[in-house]
Amino acid sequence: MNGIKHWLTPDWPAPANVHAATTLRNGGVSCGAYTSLNPAMHVGDDVGVVKQNRQTIKEWLGLPGDPVWLEQIHSNRAVPAVTTESLQQADASYTAESGVVCAVLTADCLPLLVCAADGSWVAAIHAGWRGLLAGVIGNTVSAMQNSDLLVWLGPAIGPDCFEVGGEVRDAFLQKSAAFSTAFKPQNNGKWLADIYQLARIDLAMMGLNIKVYGGGFCTVTEQERFYSYRRDKQTGRMATLIWRE
Repeated sequence: MNGIKHWLTPDWPAPANVHAATTLRNGGVSCGAYTSLNPAMHVGDDVGVVKQNRQTIKEWLGLPGDPVWLEQIHSNRAVPAVTTESLQQADASYTAESGVVCAVLTADCLPLLVCAADGSWVAAIHAGWRGLLAGVIGNTVSAMQNSDLLVWLGPAIGPDCFEVGGEVRDAFLQKSAAFSTAFKPQNNGKWLADIYQLARIDLAMMGLNIKVYGGGFCTVTEQERFYSYRRDKQTGRMATLIWRE
């Protein structure tokens, strides 16, 4: 791999039987706007090339099987990670089975990885602001049947780049005034939103023993490492994956 890093390993104290990674954008065979390690089938890239990239990721990470991909729809739906003939429409998957790889695809939205502190459950969550507002994190956590959890916040759009309208802030404040600290006013009447802070607030309100790690990335400004839909529009995706032995 020529000394170039092709994935991030979460910096969190996960149990030894839990493995996780987020792929970066280099080291694959996609061309043009998708250069180069794009594992997303739905963005217009060549299907054969995407399959090669997925196989490369599987080999590099030593995955125990093919990831359970989802048809992500910016919802609050969390489903068991099972392979079906058609992709499940959901934005999170979870499992207590060994050798099952939960996966989400992102290019500015927030990927979250969750594991039980005892290694008995794992989950991957795709949280754009819509899914976050609708409760995708809480729905996933509830399904995991464990109140002692670790969460890692993967690469997403940074707080200096995520400009939203007042209606987005208002929607969060209607849910809880606690979300106000995640928004910073702009001179143009819009707001800068900190999606990492929104997730942390949401997790804190669940009243469980949840330890949160990660954050601090910016997919928009770190062009060499990350795809960004807001920056490029036509682009690939990073895969964030988790599995247990």
